Amino acid sequence: MRCLGLIPVTLAGIGTWAAVAGSSPVELPARGLCAHRGAMGTHPENTIGAFREAVCLGAHMIEFDVYLTKDERLVVIHDPTVNRTTDGQGRVSDLTLAQIRRLDAGSWKSPEFRGARIPTLEETLAVMPQNVWLNVHLKGGGALAKKVARVLAEKDRLHQAFLACGAAAAAAARAAVPGILICNMERQGNSWQYVDETIAMKADFIQLTGPITPDFPRFTKKLREHRVRINYFGTDSPDEVRTLFAVGVEFPLVNQVAALMGVAGELGAEPVKPRFREAASPESAAGR
Repeated sequence: MRCLGLIPVTLAGIGTWAAVAGSSPVELPARGLCAHRGAMGTHPENTIGAFREAVCLGAHMIEFDVYLTKDERLVVIHDPTVNRTTDGQGRVSDLTLAQIRRLDAGSWKSPEFRGARIPTLEETLAVMPQNVWLNVHLKGGGALAKKVARVLAEKDRLHQAFLACGAAAAAAARAAVPGILICNMERQGNSWQYVDETIAMKADFIQLTGPITPDFPRFTKKLREHRVRINYFGTDSPDEVRTLFAVGVEFPLVNQVAALMGVAGELGAEPVKPRFREAASPESAAGR
């Protein structure tokens, strides 16, 4: 499908203002859909094709996972092994980038995606617009956190990217790149302890999950008072998306982005028109 208004960064969309080096400030979405591992409902997860589709659909936030390879390169994959989502076998940490590059990461989903590759973090960032949130789920500890934080700084993505990680990884990332945005993943669930610890560590995001209890509106009210943005994992139910927005969740993680974008629009979260620093688009990136 064709992307929605692929243009360089100029003015704003809806939500939180952020400055981007070398350009006018952009505004990030106040709420909407988070494309979980890209548009993984219809495309092979954590691939350039899945991210490109999420961008084209107007996702407000895009989530992806990062591991370190044996030769300490940053690659985007969810599992600790390549077994489920490629035609290869083995742990990511035991494989070099060159070995991972040879794997087919698309055929498991559908023959039409044959030849898709596991992307690096840098390749993934290259197809992302400047005006959506980037939910970077760290699959590792302090060493990974430091490397990812530095890449985000080098690529001028600190205005929009946040690290979803535990407390120790967050501390390491902040030591490497002061001010990096954090989503507290230390205690996922729904509890006052999780809310209070997230506020105490001065995290920027939280990720609630599980049943939508009567406490939800109280959780979200307190979190908003402390300027913590609220993610939720996860749903593909239109009715649940409506309920989550009603109780104060800002970004539910979803797999079926295309199917739910209309619901988000009904609730005031219109699809994002992606804005790029240069006159480039996801189609210009290598990979599928």
